[in-house]
Amino acid sequence: MALVKHNNNSISAVTSMASLSTGSMVLISEQTASSSASISFTSGIDSTYPIYKFEFINIHPANNNVKLQFNLSTDGGSNYNVAKTTTAIQSYHYENNVEAILGYDSGDDASQSTGFVSFIGTGIGNSNDENLSATMFLFNPSSSVFVKHFLINGNTTVNSLSYNGFTAGYGNTTSSIDAIKFQLASGNIDSGTIKLYGIKDS
Repeated sequence: MALVKHNNNSISAVTSMASLSTGSMVLISEQTASSSASISFTSGIDSTYPIYKFEFINIHPANNNVKLQFNLSTDGGSNYNVAKTTTAIQSYHYENNVEAILGYDSGDDASQSTGFVSFIGTGIGNSNDENLSATMFLFNPSSSVFVKHFLINGNTTVNSLSYNGFTAGYGNTTSSIDAIKFQLASGNIDSGTIKLYGIKDS
């Protein structure tokens, strides 16, 4: 196989270069909790991207066994009161090898709820090594035609078990969603990071 040899002027002699792809997922912003009552993203969610992804890394609560919740806004975060309909499934596995597939549980559903709704179906433990990590996708939030779908998958540790949950639903509005707020059902978010990405369609 022939080797390609470049002289010392190979790069410096380049006079133009086509634009390089930055990848399909672009980090917009990130926030780190520190005994925070809530974390809100009030900018960066607009018509720039058709899909937005949130990454939740080691969310740790001050209180024990509390659920992460969220709500949506159409006015930049002045009000979080979009009607949401959701459905959820889940499973768990204890450290002592007891396991269960819970499947669908109507108790985790929301039906046209304008309040904060649960992220996944169980709480997060507040022992030193317990936390939640998850992803959330929000689709086409700036559409003036369609409702706003979201998909959530998260894994949490609480009371010596690994709990995995899927939640999906939609914000029932044709107004643009431009802000989102995350909080716990009670108490502060002791620590953890939430990252917001925009995903290109090509």
